[in-house]
Amino acid sequence: MDGQGASADPQLQQFIEIESQKQRFQQLVHHMTEVCWEKCMDKPGPKMDSRAETCFVNCVERFIDTSQFILNRLEQTQRSRGSFSEAMAD
Repeated sequence: MDGQGASADPQLQQFIEIESQKQRFQQLVHHMTEVCWEKCMDKPGPKMDSRAETCFVNCVERFIDTSQFILNRLEQTQRSRGSFSEAMAD
């Protein structure tokens, strides 16, 4: 053994975390595309009309707003749980 025990290389851990974030982002984009396509594309054709284009823009913006709101709420929940746990330990 090299004295580090079972701990992994910090650079490897960072690489894995970055790749995991990329994968989650790709999944989010795929899901957003699927949802907005179903909502906005009535009749696929050679060209997108202005109504469908506006619908896509609004759909993507709402999807991003909602995702950001959820992330912020989760962060707040985690922080308040941490504060609650620390207070209970006193």
